[in-house]
Parts: sequence; C-alpha cells; structure tokens
Amino acid sequence: MDLQDNNTNKRKWKNRDVISSLEFALTGIFTAIKEERNMRNHAVSAVAVVLAGLLFRVSAIEWLFLFLSIFLVISFEIMNSAIENVVDLASDYHFSMRAKNAKDMAAGAVLVVSGFAVITGLIIFVPKIWNLLF
Repeated sequence: MDLQDNNTNKRKWKNRDVISSLEFALTGIFTAIKEERNMRNHAVSAVAVVLAGLLFRVSAIEWLFLFLSIFLVISFEIMNSAIENVVDLASDYHFSMRAKNAKDMAAGAVLVVSGFAVITGLIIFVPKIWNLLF
C-alpha cells in the first residue's frame, strides 16, 4: 500500500495534460520577464531587431538567423535564471565557491550565445546600413 501511495503523490505533481504543461511553461516565461532585468533587456533588444529587420527588408534566411539568435538568447537567459534560483535554494544563500562557479558558468553560456547574436546582427545589418549611407 505504501508504494502505491508514493506513486499517487508523485503523479499529483506531474502535468496532467498538454494544457497544464503549456500553462506552466508560459508562467515560467512571464515570471522571467517580470523578475529578471536582463530578460527585459533581451526582450527590448528582440523587438528592436525585429523592427530593424522589417525596416531593412531582410531575406528569409536572414530572418531565420535573426530569430535563431533571439530565441537562443532568451532561452539561455531563462535557463540561467532557473540555474541561479536552484543554486540559491540549494546553497541556502550562503557563499560557496561551487555555487558561484555554477552561476558564473550559466551566465557565461548566456554571454556566448549573446556574442553569437551580436555577430549575426553585424553580418546582416552592417552591409545594409553601409549601402544606405554610401
């Protein structure tokens, strides 16, 4: 009987259907936007890039790279925030070199992906701006 009760308790916390899974995922995205300053900065940058893409009439392939960059940066920022929250919870907000390393590495992953996004933006937009000016 004990084993059956244990399985029932575990299932209580599992997503019961696709709608519940979607609701939890959207809640996570909105929480990141609401609570994380960097996430808001990334969202503003994403809007600016989309507007620039519309203004400069980028090609379909360029849109794919721009959207890949946007979604990678936002995804990595959400994962970084999740890792930071879990590390803080696990370390009970006490300094630990391992906790610091984990948080620094997660932030580093966001930086690497952001570098990819900047390089992608430069490759796409610099020639278009150059042709507009000269």
